[in-house]
Amino acid sequence: MVKNDSSRKWLYHEEMAYRSGYQMIAGVDEAGRGPLAGPVVAAAVIFPEGVIIEGIEDSKRLSPQRREKLFEVITREAIDWSIGTTDHTVIDQLNILIATHLAMRKAIHKLNPGPDFILVDGFTIPDCTIKQIGIKDGDRLSQSIAAASILAKVTRDRIMEEYDHKFPGYGFARHKGYPTRDHCQAIAQYGICEIHRKSFSPIRKLAINLQKVGQ
Repeated sequence: MVKNDSSRKWLYHEEMAYRSGYQMIAGVDEAGRGPLAGPVVAAAVIFPEGVIIEGIEDSKRLSPQRREKLFEVITREAIDWSIGTTDHTVIDQLNILIATHLAMRKAIHKLNPGPDFILVDGFTIPDCTIKQIGIKDGDRLSQSIAAASILAKVTRDRIMEEYDHKFPGYGFARHKGYPTRDHCQAIAQYGICEIHRKSFSPIRKLAINLQKVGQ
């Protein structure tokens, strides 16, 4: 943990909320909207006022090793943090955007104490009664959102690594379900497995092509 002026940019949105009278400001972000398999995972984080985490950054700009180390720091320094997930079956039933919002609401509702203000990466969350703002590129502008992005990414990566053992051959530990060449080749070789998002266009097209080959 560090407090210095060079890192104050990370707290601009948090400090504006404090000045407006809010006390429990949560950052919210997700990981896993783009993959062809597995859940979408959201995280919510509340830090004590003024705390700055050294080295924090948008999770996509960090190495897996650095994310794991920051995961430990974030969860130790936070007032509270939580994770919400929506699995592949619900994603197929609802669509990925609605499923993402559901995971975010789950994460928010698990926080204790609950937040009175929410900073969200991108757009605001529908059907959420707590005061909130959506911040474009929020994981690069807000420490709370960046922290949530790290927690969500690390959690989802761990889930996909577990799936790698359950569904060997697909390489989930490597590509985490994203549509890489290796992943698509594995689907062509082994077929679509239980955790694939069958509503996603690439999976639907692969399923149709595989059916044609089998006829």
